[in-house]
Amino acid sequence: MDKGMQQKWLNRLVFTLLTLLIIFMIIQLAPLFSPIGAVFRALALPVGIAALLTYLLHPLVEKMHDSGLARPIAVLLIFLLIVFVFGFLLTIGLPAFIKQIQHAFETIPAQINEIEKETARIERYIDTLPAPMQTQTQEWRVQLEEMGEGVFDQVEAVALFLIKSLFSFIVIPFLVFFLLKDHELIRKLSWYLTPRRWRDPLKRYIKDVDHTFGSYIRGQLLVSLSVFIISTIGLWLLGVPYPILLGLFMGAMDLIPYFGPFIGAVPAVIIAFLQSWQLGIATIILIFVIQQIEGNILSPVIVGKTLHLHPALIILALLVGVEVGGFIGMLIAVPVLAIGKVTLVHLRLHFMKD
Repeated sequence: MDKGMQQKWLNRLVFTLLTLLIIFMIIQLAPLFSPIGAVFRALALPVGIAALLTYLLHPLVEKMHDSGLARPIAVLLIFLLIVFVFGFLLTIGLPAFIKQIQHAFETIPAQINEIEKETARIERYIDTLPAPMQTQTQEWRVQLEEMGEGVFDQVEAVALFLIKSLFSFIVIPFLVFFLLKDHELIRKLSWYLTPRRWRDPLKRYIKDVDHTFGSYIRGQLLVSLSVFIISTIGLWLLGVPYPILLGLFMGAMDLIPYFGPFIGAVPAVIIAFLQSWQLGIATIILIFVIQQIEGNILSPVIVGKTLHLHPALIILALLVGVEVGGFIGMLIAVPVLAIGKVTLVHLRLHFMKD
């Protein structure tokens, strides 16, 4: 090995050791930075959502700007269109949505009583089984109860977090407006602050991230919206209570690959079976048809194979996400994995050139 190569490997070793040392010092000094961490956590939600909305709306602003409209006018028109669409949807759907919520709160106690009666009947039947089967069945019941408690805890935590962050949501439209309006200024400033030798590699990296991340997010949101509409119409036609609420939940859960459709189907199936076993079977058939449409038509056509990730990696990412961040972790696990893959590919190319 020549001296030049030895020097390169030595530099890399020193850089790695310094990085590890810095990480160790940050971990040791973490308690001192807890107030700063609290500020960053408070800012993470509004800034993150604003950045995502800006990213999704930016192509539309660029098309309108290229057609001759001034950027502030284009942004203002998009905001007015969004306000009009939301106002129209709220005018039509909000009364029905509120009515379904009120009806749900009125009927949930009775439905819980029905579930308790059915549970007691099952327990009486279990008591008649042989001892080994009783033990195994009790273990399954305990696991199901723990799983259900975990799901409800997650839902409660998310709801409380959203309520506490209500003020943060108010500033999001203002952040989005200024980020869209001053996008060119932000881009020039970022370009100016970036060292010259990093500009071309960074430009290629951002382009690849945009292609992978953008295609996946926009496609997945469109698929989720389609599932929401199809589910709501299907549940309404079958006569399942709360079709808008259940359809909205199914559409939101569809953002989570593999596990999401099954999680989203559970409330609809339970509520349908509480009405009658025939309605429950019909709901299962409906959900099966919706999943076939989503898996074989909507996702391949709209999303395609933009991620180029093995299913095992996606499942592992979802498991890590739910352990680290619960429901929110599951939502962002796949996009983070996709960005991580692009980052590793570019780092590998960078070190190979060196």
